[in-house]
Amino acid sequence: SWGSDWDFYQGGLTALSFWLGALTSMASGYLGMKVAVYSNVRTTISAQMPGYTSCFNTAFRAGAVMGFALCGMGLLMLYFTLLAYRMHYSDPKDWVVLTEVI
Repeated sequence: SWGSDWDFYQGGLTALSFWLGALTSMASGYLGMKVAVYSNVRTTISAQMPGYTSCFNTAFRAGAVMGFALCGMGLLMLYFTLLAYRMHYSDPKDWVVLTEVI
């Protein structure tokens, strides 16, 4: 598809992929900040106990949950976008164009 005519349908799907990525990024940022604030409060409360084990475990688990949730949400959005776009690019020869659109 390089060097050929403009394909406005392919350009529209590329723009839609961009907007879906932007929306996913905004949702990830919002969710990440919510989890970070709640986990910081919980870590501060657990840091008032003697020893550092409970506050370290709280902070570590909150970071792990946030990381896995955000990566999972991004991969889920990518998977559903590929499923939706595969309806138009069903031929295996068109999968190069499918990956260019994404």
